[in-house]
Amino acid sequence: MKEEKHRVLYEKVKDLILSREKVCALTGAGISAESGVPTFRGKDGLWNKYNPAELATPEAFSRDPELVWKWYDWRRQIISEAKPNAGHLALAKLEEIKGENFILITQNVDGLHQKAGSKRVLEVHGNIWKLKCTSCTYEEFNYDVPLKVIPPRCPECGNLLRPGVVWFGESLPFDVLDEVERWLRMCDLMLVIGTSGVVQPAASFAFVAKHNDAVIVEVNIERTPISEIADFFFLGKAGEILPLIIPEILK
Repeated sequence: MKEEKHRVLYEKVKDLILSREKVCALTGAGISAESGVPTFRGKDGLWNKYNPAELATPEAFSRDPELVWKWYDWRRQIISEAKPNAGHLALAKLEEIKGENFILITQNVDGLHQKAGSKRVLEVHGNIWKLKCTSCTYEEFNYDVPLKVIPPRCPECGNLLRPGVVWFGESLPFDVLDEVERWLRMCDLMLVIGTSGVVQPAASFAFVAKHNDAVIVEVNIERTPISEIADFFFLGKAGEILPLIIPEILK
């Protein structure tokens, strides 16, 4: 009986995804954790001696750019070994189905959505593979693992390059946030996947979409503050649930 009830709910959400005009998805660390990407640090080793919230700041970078870059180089090496899981692949498939009527908003910086094939991605916290100059407008995507030089320097002006991520205390990129807000106003179904629902401003995205009459579908391994407003809540891993609620590609 329980399995039958779940199957009915999966099919209902599938139909909703197909019938709704504008669909957006929000993903958090949970979907990447299924691919083996830790949120900040491993269970043991050198980096347990440091508080990630103190390393991922402009002040830490100004004080000791080599230390900060060694931490990011360590993280990049871990991420480089990770592969997109079935949840990432299902969202890439959803983009194929909905086309320009779909957008993927992610809090993750690992680039796994793009590796899975997603192209319509709004990265609210940046991308760990991007390097940005601290002085001029130069930026590049760099996939060297490990980095050849730590800390790396700008090939145009010679000043330090920094990771292209949003650090604690920094504002989200305004152009990305503007596009996110536009989609939250116009989407009529929102998938919320693997996010804790406590880190602002992303924690408020589902509430804004709900206020604008969107159906909220949450997938998580535990309940979150977003669960209270979700029209559908699926308890489980994104890699297991998303393939069950994403429709097949229409031929």
